[in-house]
Amino acid sequence: MKLTHIELRRIELPLVAPFRTSYGTESHRDVLLVRAIGPDSEGIGECVAMGEPLYSSEFVDGAQAVIKRFLIPRLDPNHVVAALVATDLAPVRGHHMAKAALEAAVLDAELKRFGQSMADRFGGSRDRVPAGVSVGITDSIPELLETVGGYLEQGYVRIKLKIQPGWDLEPVRAVREHFGDEVPLQVDANAAYTLSDAPHLARLDPFDLLLIEQPLPEDDVPGHAELARLIRTPICLDESIVSARTAADAIARRACRVVNIKAGRVGGYFEAVKIHDLCVANGIAAWCGGMLETGIGRAANLAGSMSCRRPRRTDLHATVVVVDDVLTTGSTVREAQRALESAGVPVAGVSTVAATRRRSEWTGCPDSGGSLPFSGPGH
Repeated sequence: MKLTHIELRRIELPLVAPFRTSYGTESHRDVLLVRAIGPDSEGIGECVAMGEPLYSSEFVDGAQAVIKRFLIPRLDPNHVVAALVATDLAPVRGHHMAKAALEAAVLDAELKRFGQSMADRFGGSRDRVPAGVSVGITDSIPELLETVGGYLEQGYVRIKLKIQPGWDLEPVRAVREHFGDEVPLQVDANAAYTLSDAPHLARLDPFDLLLIEQPLPEDDVPGHAELARLIRTPICLDESIVSARTAADAIARRACRVVNIKAGRVGGYFEAVKIHDLCVANGIAAWCGGMLETGIGRAANLAGSMSCRRPRRTDLHATVVVVDDVLTTGSTVREAQRALESAGVPVAGVSTVAATRRRSEWTGCPDSGGSLPFSGPGH
């Protein structure tokens, strides 16, 4: 595919409500959009880097500079292939969010040129995906309960609570007691704790959480491995996973039982697929997270959720059995069965070792990440 030029555009969008996490409060999004334009198609990608280097070392001003000065010049405008963009950009160290935005724009243009959807490209088998939502830290428990209740009324099926030291046990207890065990519940610390907090974090175990996300600093994979031996709640890694290589290392160290895959954080959708396949091969749960994207980024995340590739062999006649070690509500195995059968793989039945009395579930759905309106190009 040929490209004639690439456009970088910044827009500013206010959040419906401030979104507070352990690393700060956001009231608006400074968004960088990348537009790849060719003779017969064009595509757009969104950079997930935030205004300040708090979630990660990347930030939007830096991402824009890197894309303009170092990434765009590495593409051959006469022959650009989306699947090879990561290889073309590999000599530039790091800057995964900047690379992901450029790759997404090229991929979008390529898909439009060939009349193919992103879901088709990556093996998407469904036209609807159940969505969860991330609930920021609030000023009070009553405010938290009102916020969670509003999201449940809107139809979100999974609740993720942001936590930090001093705001963890009580909000989790309040939500569990108020809404019951039926609501799938998880927490996200955004690296706010240290390994010395393990006894305190173990006090979250009785609440039957789906997971605790990124409790320790992103570079402390050994610490997460040790923490995993000290608490029962499954550990999910987010900030620590920036590539398939880092995911493989974390899995080998038994540092997590769940991975939050954010294409915009790991360098793009092709790398995200590698991480997904790695997780599947090793029995690690994976789900698609969000970064307060606009509708542009969210649409792409949705397209990559809950998919199954079709078998390469057309003579597959083996009996397939879905295996779930512990059955809760059964939603996970039902979705797995639907995805397999949509991909042409017959499912004979389900095998499970045990079933829980609590009715929590693993939903494997995109993370809305708070309320964010979508708007067209701004300044």
